[in-house]
Amino acid sequence: MSAMTLMQLLGGVGLFLFGIRLMGEALQDLAGDRLRRLIAALTKTPVRGVLVGALVTILIQSSSGTTVMTVSFVHAGLMSLKQAVGVIMGANIGTTVTAQLIAFKIKDYALPIIALGVALTFFGRSKQRKYLGNGLIGFGLLFLGMTTMEGAMKFLAGRQDIFLAFSHHPVLAVLAGVGLTVLVQSSSATVGLTIAMASQGLLPLGAAIPILFGDNIGTTITAVLASSGSGREAKQAAASHVFFNVFGVVLFMLLLPLFQRVVMLTSDDVARQLANAHTLFNVSNTLVFLPFTTPFVKFIERLVPSKGMAHETGPRFLDRLLIKAAPAAAVDAVRMEMVRMGVLALEMLDFVREAFVNDDVKKIDMVNENEKLVNELNREITRYAAELGQASLPADLASVLALYVNGIGDIERVGDHAQNMIELFEMKQDQHIHFSSTAMEEFVAMFDKVRGAFATSVETIRQETVPDMAEVDRIEDEIDNDEKTLRKRHIGRLNAGVCSPAASVIFIDILSNLERIGDHSRNLVLGVSDVVRLQQGGVNRGRN
Repeated sequence: MSAMTLMQLLGGVGLFLFGIRLMGEALQDLAGDRLRRLIAALTKTPVRGVLVGALVTILIQSSSGTTVMTVSFVHAGLMSLKQAVGVIMGANIGTTVTAQLIAFKIKDYALPIIALGVALTFFGRSKQRKYLGNGLIGFGLLFLGMTTMEGAMKFLAGRQDIFLAFSHHPVLAVLAGVGLTVLVQSSSATVGLTIAMASQGLLPLGAAIPILFGDNIGTTITAVLASSGSGREAKQAAASHVFFNVFGVVLFMLLLPLFQRVVMLTSDDVARQLANAHTLFNVSNTLVFLPFTTPFVKFIERLVPSKGMAHETGPRFLDRLLIKAAPAAAVDAVRMEMVRMGVLALEMLDFVREAFVNDDVKKIDMVNENEKLVNELNREITRYAAELGQASLPADLASVLALYVNGIGDIERVGDHAQNMIELFEMKQDQHIHFSSTAMEEFVAMFDKVRGAFATSVETIRQETVPDMAEVDRIEDEIDNDEKTLRKRHIGRLNAGVCSPAASVIFIDILSNLERIGDHSRNLVLGVSDVVRLQQGGVNRGRN
């Protein structure tokens, strides 16, 4: 092989890989926030997981990207191992779509497709047309890379003896597929090279199919690398990917002669035969394993035993691998961490209530501890969101992320108000100040109303469903009116000598903090409302 031939081969592989990446990014841009909601909503059963895994892999054009997401989700607690196994099965099916595309004889139209894509990218008036243009450019580059690779491998036409060894020793072909996929870090590239060699008459079908089997094992290295340094649950997800593919390859290697005859019946064209072999293997492997998902998961859990719950301090859902693998999933990770932050702030409010009602000084340290966690999460989420914001997000996802960042600020302020109130309780205890029974009743009534409003806002973020905004506004108005009414009543009791001036200062400050928590609760619901309406061109409403 001359240096020029080597450069041509490497250039062809590079064009092929860049085309797949560009096409995948364009599809993600077109899918936008729908991809995030698809991942979050449809993985409750293994069958749904298979469908989601296949769809996501088709959208991002990378089974490795899907498995990285899956490993990250399991590590973050967003997905169980049983759900992850279904998604991994689906990812293996989804990646076969690329092989089917390669098998179409449209290499001669690669340059016109690229030209059309460039025209849409430069002259398209809408973002959707520009995204479509990028996708067409990637699609054309994929076939241009295939043509370049085929041309570079013509020098092997007289060296068929190299590939006959693969026909006589299929295990060597499997190992070659594993090594090549690990080297280029793309199963689609391995499939492309295999189809290119077979189309040139260099590689017989009996040798090419085991190479494709090896490609399925080699692609699992990405999940293994993604799980390194992560929790035991992530390692379980990576192990399930490895064993699922290895078991499948062993099974189909035992049935290789029969499988080859079935593949030959599907088409007379060797490129299409290989594409069909890739699809048949992964679909059949999934159908074989799907009924045994539960025992398979138990096997993996015994093989890689869990060490218990992860430590709850610090961010739990923010996996930086997601920023590159799937920005839409990274945005959803921000939402989940935001919910966790909201739950911590809600606990702070509960501690404050118990402190005042039961004179429980132990709640002071508990509020202070949660305040540290809320502040830490605020810093980490903000830092993560800043990194994510530099990942060239589509417009709708960028808007969603900005709304979440605003909401994080509201939750942090709720934590500050809870901290303010526990400091007022501490002052009340130090100075032996007592509220009248009427003041305590008013405190509990308003506190519970505010606590309920904030709990609703946190649940709204969790579910991404918008409650009746008229009801939200009504409760906010009630909280504002209660603050004014109770302030006047307390001043009346102060003037009547029922309450002391020191108690009056503390009580009025509590009312002020509760009223502000009501404002932040409304802001959070409005933010979620904007997220839900974003696809329909919704607008931000006023924030307090």
